[in-house]
Amino acid sequence: MKTAKQILGNRGEELICKYFACFKCKKRNTFKRLINNFKCADLICDFCGYLAQVKTKTVKDINSFPKTILGAAWQPQKERMDAGIYFSLILVLISESNPKNYSVYYLPAELQTKEMFKERKKLSTNAKRAGWQGFNYDGSIIKDFATRIV
Repeated sequence: MKTAKQILGNRGEELICKYFACFKCKKRNTFKRLINNFKCADLICDFCGYLAQVKTKTVKDINSFPKTILGAAWQPQKERMDAGIYFSLILVLISESNPKNYSVYYLPAELQTKEMFKERKKLSTNAKRAGWQGFNYDGSIIKDFATRIV
């Protein structure tokens, strides 16, 4: 059974697949969802191979960029950053009051910097996934580089 956060994340990915052309090759209906827990990417263009990370967040105001965005696992992200590899970020903001209203922001890989990624503390030894470490995207930095597309 999927959690509410997983359902929300799937909804954002499905919106992008259904309504957006690939940001690289511009072909329509080519975005495909990757398997769950694929490291650092959620979508692939099955024409040109473009990879993107999609983050979906429920917010009060879809016109206001959030201060933080929950990321994923820190270690794979850090390893890619250390190698100079970034995947474009697509942020889907869904209105709390009317879930049919949403906005979409796009941050291309080439505009990303290490400072946009903030590592979180490791989970405690009592946690279900003890020792796991995630990260947050720093929205206060990203907002100056991301482009609203819807």
